[in-house]
Amino acid sequence: MTTSQYAAEDTKGRGQMNSVQLNIVTLVNVQKATETGSLDDALFMMDNSIGGVGQGSSELETICKQGQVLNWIVRPIEGEKRPDGKWPPMPKITNLVFLDIEKGDEEDVAERRIFTELKIYGMPDAMRSQYTSVYYYWAGAIQSTAPPGVYRYRLVLELERENSKEKLYLNTKRHPSIKVIEV
Repeated sequence: MTTSQYAAEDTKGRGQMNSVQLNIVTLVNVQKATETGSLDDALFMMDNSIGGVGQGSSELETICKQGQVLNWIVRPIEGEKRPDGKWPPMPKITNLVFLDIEKGDEEDVAERRIFTELKIYGMPDAMRSQYTSVYYYWAGAIQSTAPPGVYRYRLVLELERENSKEKLYLNTKRHPSIKVIEV
């Protein structure tokens, strides 16, 4: 191989790693989660990172870089307006907690801050239409000083029970992660 071929091979796929934001989309089977009181087998995650693993599972590993903005988007699997004119219950992310795997206990909250929360965003129900996609999301930026490595996190979701005003709060038990790479 020539030097120019090595250079071309080395830069393959880097354009996408330079993207400003990554989206992590989580589909929730709200009916199953509220019936069982668990997100097990009711959560399906995917992202637009290069090289991540676990697409379509609840143990997604997203590849990102220091300083990158991440958007966690959450939607119900059933997202269409029903024949009776009502919308299905919408899941919301109420918290995203990074875990301290250095202590060996993945349930401990991380002491080191690697993420700066930007804000919780969402579309009010009153603005729903058959032509507009509606979802809730959580955004934040990986700190530029975050050491490269794998960081597991727990999603805390708020779910509405069908035909009830009661809210149900569930945590992921299988933990997705982000893999921070050096810029």
